[in-house]
Amino acid sequence: MSKFAQLEAVEERFLTLESQLSQPDVASDPKRFATLMQDYSHLKKLVGVWREYKQVEEELEGAREMLAEDDEEMRELAKAEVSELEERVPGLETALKKLLLPRDPNDGRNVMLEIRAGAGGDEAGLFAYDLFRMYSRYGESRGWRFELMSKSDNAAGGFKEVIATVAGADAWSRLKFESGVHRVQRVPATEAQGRIHTSTCTVALMPEAEEVDVQIADKDLRIDVFRASGPGGQSVNTTDSAVRITHLPSGLIVICQDEKSQHKNKAKAMTVLRTRLYEIEERKRMEEQRDMRLSQVGTGDRSERIRTYNYPQGRITDHRVGLTLYTLDRVIEGAMDDLLDGVANWFETEALKAQESEA
Repeated sequence: MSKFAQLEAVEERFLTLESQLSQPDVASDPKRFATLMQDYSHLKKLVGVWREYKQVEEELEGAREMLAEDDEEMRELAKAEVSELEERVPGLETALKKLLLPRDPNDGRNVMLEIRAGAGGDEAGLFAYDLFRMYSRYGESRGWRFELMSKSDNAAGGFKEVIATVAGADAWSRLKFESGVHRVQRVPATEAQGRIHTSTCTVALMPEAEEVDVQIADKDLRIDVFRASGPGGQSVNTTDSAVRITHLPSGLIVICQDEKSQHKNKAKAMTVLRTRLYEIEERKRMEEQRDMRLSQVGTGDRSERIRTYNYPQGRITDHRVGLTLYTLDRVIEGAMDDLLDGVANWFETEALKAQESEA
């Protein structure tokens, strides 16, 4: 067990956190409680696998000692037990190595979700709506909170673009590999000949930035206000509540018009702007690291087709990891765990390979 000797100290840290979280002064301090709970949740799985690994090693040691018994029947039983336990060890060791990989510094952050309709006209907009509903329902199942930041409807009832924040435990760690081009193959409701059409949407996931993460000077902003408009450009209110913020150094433009209050629209637009600027800085930082390839194998490039949703076959395929599931009807309704687990496991395995090759 020497290869995982550091986990004894990790287990001690876990027990300390467990004790701290039960103390009244911690429970009455929401910020401190949330910080400790985040660390506790991360360590809980690691310590659980570590304890299972130690138990298997102890049982294996005992079973091997039984191989020296005089009783032949006992020796046969011991052989079977040794064989069974030895089969479990490699899987547990791999699980521990994955859990010991360096943590993504953004794993505790909330998420900015952006979905834009691509090729396919109105059908692409309807697919954007379906994707947003899929993520929303998955978030509901995990107790996450979705807040709509901005949306642009199309005439068919879908979205040209929709932006929302996602707040909740593990939101970034669960969704961070979703960025890229999502393709749908299905027969549109308006298709009289029953022909299958292909449409696309671009999904972008970014860790939400806080004010302390990105400093934005007032002189770098141009803020314009105007009347919000609905489908077709018609005015939907009589006050200048819509806000357009232009970040002059980068040229980034953010528009928010869904709230009736100009103040609320400005606050939402600033949140979106900070997050986009934070992502730009994060990408620059990562590109300076030699292991950039590790965390970007097939991810982060929004022009890359990452997944196909084939309705006639009930199939969903993630092209990056070679994963195909025939549960499209369940996934599109928000049952995403099998899909997300398969994708995350592939990236963790690739990260582990890269780490071991550098060792």
